[in-house]
Amino acid sequence: MAAAPLYCVCRQPYDFNRFMIECDICKDWFHGSCVQVVEHHAADIDVYHCPNCEPIHGPSMMKKRNNWHRHDYTEPNDGTLPVQAGTAVFVQQLQARSFVSGDEILLPMDGSQVTQCYLEREGFHYPIVVHDLDGLGLKLPPPSFTVSDVEHYVGANKVIDVIDVARQADSKLKLGEFVKYYYQPERPKVLNLISLEFSDTKMSNLVEVPEIAQKMSWVENYWPDDSFFPKPFVQKYCLMGMKNSYTDFHIDFGGTSVWYHVLWGEKIFYLIKPTKANLALYESWSSSPSQSEVFFGDKVDKCYKCVVKQGTTIFLPTGWIHAVLTSQDSMAFGGNFLQNLNIGMQLRCYEMERRLKTPDLFKFPYFEAICWYVAKNLLETLKELREDKCQPRGYLVDGVKALISSLKTWLRREVRECPEVPDNIRPSSLIKALTTEIRYLEDESNKAEKSQGSAEWPLTHSSLEKGYQVQRAARRLRDHHHHSQRLPSNLDVLELHTLEVLKRLEVGPLEEVTDAIQGMLSMAGLLCQQASAGGDILQQHWWSSQGNSNSNSNSSSDTWDSSEPYSAPRSPEGEDGSLGEEYSYSESSLSPPLHPSKRHTPNPTPISNQATKGKLLNFYYFGEIKKK
Repeated sequence: MAAAPLYCVCRQPYDFNRFMIECDICKDWFHGSCVQVVEHHAADIDVYHCPNCEPIHGPSMMKKRNNWHRHDYTEPNDGTLPVQAGTAVFVQQLQARSFVSGDEILLPMDGSQVTQCYLEREGFHYPIVVHDLDGLGLKLPPPSFTVSDVEHYVGANKVIDVIDVARQADSKLKLGEFVKYYYQPERPKVLNLISLEFSDTKMSNLVEVPEIAQKMSWVENYWPDDSFFPKPFVQKYCLMGMKNSYTDFHIDFGGTSVWYHVLWGEKIFYLIKPTKANLALYESWSSSPSQSEVFFGDKVDKCYKCVVKQGTTIFLPTGWIHAVLTSQDSMAFGGNFLQNLNIGMQLRCYEMERRLKTPDLFKFPYFEAICWYVAKNLLETLKELREDKCQPRGYLVDGVKALISSLKTWLRREVRECPEVPDNIRPSSLIKALTTEIRYLEDESNKAEKSQGSAEWPLTHSSLEKGYQVQRAARRLRDHHHHSQRLPSNLDVLELHTLEVLKRLEVGPLEEVTDAIQGMLSMAGLLCQQASAGGDILQQHWWSSQGNSNSNSNSSSDTWDSSEPYSAPRSPEGEDGSLGEEYSYSESSLSPPLHPSKRHTPNPTPISNQATKGKLLNFYYFGEIKKK
């Protein structure tokens, strides 16, 4: 077996995980850390001479700057090429532009008003701005917290991804090197750090996310502790941007909602509503080869400017298209979370990422897996509400319909792709049970309409919520007590064992097998006839139509084209932006195939969406974006 070639002054094999540069004279490769060449500086070298060749051939030759408005500054400045996003000329022009004031769409609120109950009642469709931390449940370091303090808590050797703003290109750097560059008297380049997820560091103890983000987060509420998939960590980011940092228009990965607090400095958000028309324009713009030369704000009717000053917290709902300019050196904290209020829009954003062929590294980690976990939990919620004769809220029904359609589509793709279906979930049975619950709700709704309202159905969730919570708790306690007192018979054990074996073998629909077993046992006189309330509902035939085919209500993805912003504490001026047609989630032909990696180890380490280099137009990080 031949020995691996050795490189660099350290005479080590080639390392794909470390930045290396090739000498243009001897053609040997060198680790940047061994020859004191930082990756983002290497882009400025035209001809590189290694330490061995430099004494003979002289120092390395640098590229010559010919323009200030192109990502490639060596291009001729003859006035024929348009300005590209992120360059010095672009930032100057952006600051001189006029925009519609963000006051038209921002909802100023006190921290104590931003509650789950309020958002469930009024909806979460417009950005919320909070000027005081009181009542938010948000814990942060003091404003005196510095970049050096971040280095102290996270570690100088932490490898991070930084963006060279003028080139809109990313490179890897150690945090200690970034801090050293940050404090230089003169900084030739504008570097932006927006992807430092620190949940696994000592700094995590200094930050607690807003209470509303914890209570509504899918990951916090539905991700099981024994999941085979590693738990996504996307709730704690530290963003350190130098003055004039810019990230172009984007939607956060998976359509996640965002919380964002400026500890010191200032950020300017350019916000665009996620109407159907705007989303279609955004997808077309994102896939255009001239994307960096077109300011997306010019393609839509209104682009709102929102200045977020020190000490201010902003919450962005699902799907909002936004760009960010750092007008001063700034430090901010923030995070992403999926939630139940806008399930349809989240799924729509995810399918858009698929069509844009976004690499897995820049998507919400295990998005499909968490959707299966959520579906399983929402099924239990719908069953409990049905037993309590309590009608679920409209956003939940619409969200489940959208979820059913997406789950069906993903299940059909299993033949071609590696699915993210958790091992303890039987997907076909879960989809069928969810569909049955939705069908039941629609049937009851139709009965109530025909009878011109019933005293028993539907009952409002808000008026009976507390009572039903007590009922459910009492029922669970009663059931637990009942099962704990009654010892199973041998026949019970045999039946349960048989059903479990059939489940593992996936022998036909479970309901049919159960009926057959119970029928045979009944004929033999070995089984007492027991009928549970609502038991016949789960024996209905498979409802093969899509989740929203029989519903006249708009799905959550259509909210932007049919609703006005909610009223309290005030209603901003808005446009309906109606386009009429409903969005369908079942068109799998629109989604290009993915190539996700296979499952790895049985005990994987927690992951975040910490990015590495990739070839993509849009790299989705928390709150901001970078381009290649």
